[in-house]
Amino acid sequence: MPLAGFDLSLSQACGGKPVIGVDEAGRGPLAGPVTACAALVPPGAAALLSEVDDSKKLTPARREKAFTRMSGAGVLFGFGYALHSEIDASDILSATFLAMRRALERLSAAAGRPLSDFIVAVDGPMKIRGLDADQRAVIGGDGRSLAIACASVRAKVLRDRWMASLDGLYPGYGFAGHKGYGSAAHLAAIREKGPSPVHRLSFAPLKVPA
Repeated sequence: MPLAGFDLSLSQACGGKPVIGVDEAGRGPLAGPVTACAALVPPGAAALLSEVDDSKKLTPARREKAFTRMSGAGVLFGFGYALHSEIDASDILSATFLAMRRALERLSAAAGRPLSDFIVAVDGPMKIRGLDADQRAVIGGDGRSLAIACASVRAKVLRDRWMASLDGLYPGYGFAGHKGYGSAAHLAAIREKGPSPVHRLSFAPLKVPA
């Protein structure tokens, strides 16, 4: 089934409510924020979005191209994040849900409609905790739903850009290259320089044993 067909079927099964897709980027890295995006694809835009797919399947150049195409097609987005400090203060799952709620709040405000007007399709096996909305957890959703795929690409591109900016603020860690993930070069830089102000100190190998 084409990605847009999944969203259409879900909408029809939920009384015609438009589908908002939600996805995140950056749960696994040792540094930087976890980001989330919520995406609302307008009617008729699917034909313009053939390049959009699960962000993990796209090269950086293809993600950037899809990013531009989505904006031109009128896809409405909400962006949310949880900083490294918020991750350390709770846990990565709670922080991810916080970022998703923030993204949905911004999308709802941009659309001028309450979330109760929509069906929220979340990538993965879990619904968003603390969200008062009609939700569906969609395993593998970034490869099944156009709205989730749009959110996936947007979240990934924005987080990658964020990490590139952090590379300029905290040189020597290689953030622009590995985006905060635990590559061998990144781990070597941490051993040499110690953690930066944007590292997640609750994550191994940065966590200090109690």
